[in-house]
Amino acid sequence: MLHPDQSSAPIYEALEQFRKARVVPFDVPGHKRGRGNPELTRFLGEQCVGIDVNSMKPLDNLCHPISVIRQAEELAAEAFGASNAFLMVGGTTSAVQSMVLSACKSGDKLILPRNVHRSVINALVLNGAQPVYINPETDDRLGISLGMRLSQVEKAVEEHPDAKAILVNNPTYYGICSDLQGIIQLAHENDMLVLADEAHGTHFYFGEGLPVAAMRVGADMAAVSMHKSGGSLSQSSFLLTGPNVSPGYVRQVINLTQTTSGSYLLMSSLDISRRNLALRGKEVFRKVVEMAEYARSEINAIGGYYAYSRELISESVHDFDVTKLSVHTLDIGLAGIEVYDILRDEYDIQIEFGDLGNILAYISIGDRQRDLERLVAALAEICRTYQRDKTGLMNQEYIDPQVAVTPQQAFYAEKESLPIRETLGRVSSEFVMCYPPGIPILAPGERITRKVLDYIEYAAEKGCSMTGPEDPELRHLNVLKDLDYI
Repeated sequence: MLHPDQSSAPIYEALEQFRKARVVPFDVPGHKRGRGNPELTRFLGEQCVGIDVNSMKPLDNLCHPISVIRQAEELAAEAFGASNAFLMVGGTTSAVQSMVLSACKSGDKLILPRNVHRSVINALVLNGAQPVYINPETDDRLGISLGMRLSQVEKAVEEHPDAKAILVNNPTYYGICSDLQGIIQLAHENDMLVLADEAHGTHFYFGEGLPVAAMRVGADMAAVSMHKSGGSLSQSSFLLTGPNVSPGYVRQVINLTQTTSGSYLLMSSLDISRRNLALRGKEVFRKVVEMAEYARSEINAIGGYYAYSRELISESVHDFDVTKLSVHTLDIGLAGIEVYDILRDEYDIQIEFGDLGNILAYISIGDRQRDLERLVAALAEICRTYQRDKTGLMNQEYIDPQVAVTPQQAFYAEKESLPIRETLGRVSSEFVMCYPPGIPILAPGERITRKVLDYIEYAAEKGCSMTGPEDPELRHLNVLKDLDYI
């Protein structure tokens, strides 16, 4: 199919033509271009609700695209260096799950690091694949998970030659990258696919001097959060595939769970944002890197904080994403989540997250120098005002899991609810995590240890937002009823 160059945005252009046509709507959505919901129209604006429309011939159909959506996907594939691209309106969660569901079926093995986003383990709950976890090393000072060492992946492949795929975080939330190119070569030599969770790596495709982008070094599939560092609307992402993956089958898998009423607000935002990055991405992300490096230098000059970067590179850290402003806070006597709360409550500064020992300020295409200066000044004042002895603070962000059964077996097994302190030694049937970053402390099928319970209690006490369990108060946990698993 012929399509225009990267300066085109087919979905956006079709919506502009549609707006001018003044079509009378006897279809859904029921607000009828906003007339039926004046409060919503006043809040979002006529321009926005006027293009919140349903699939129709001039606008194509997300489930089976043949015209403007298809053209937008071809342009995205070209921009990212992929064979095919799919517009995802269920966020990167949907893209990650479609990736895993496409690569594995029930009983298949998937090699992966344990510090994955919950969406990966959710996919295993859905399809019954078996995780083969690689426990990443942790940095003792920072308390964060590092990357997968190539030797660890080699060992997993040797022990599980029947595995179907290897999943890699590229990068982690903190900016840590594994040796993706080495893992791809190893996987392909052993007839395995490589799936890349690039929720935080959109900019790798368009910037310079950044870690490698998955599709450009031969990965088979990648889930890319365009809305994180790429500038599109929240919940909009791309799923990218290479030549070894059937695009028709992937489309079928996506259509198992993705809505049949795709939002044109989200799709047009992907289309416009892809065009922006294809035309201006190199310049845009050069400025992002400069801003992040400036802020890192200024924060380290305060004293007490440690904004880390490429000096972490080692066997377990192949590369580091310098756009990530990850800052260790424990040396000023405050947990990351405490600094996060102070910044929001007292300085009106909203950062991405705070965990037990670190904060992350997400620097991207919409940031301004003066806002970074405000962040640096606030951190300096917090250090002067709140600094205290760090004795007794916990810093370990990762606990090696004890896996008893697969996530699917545990999630659907008969279970019982117990007070959380009575669950020691039992097998969990649900998730517990701090969100963000959304990496499970405990996943279905894992044994509940003293370390896990202490971590959960400490994180909740410090103010982390604990999500996942059926009991929102986290006083009870669901565990497997069958005592044979104990």
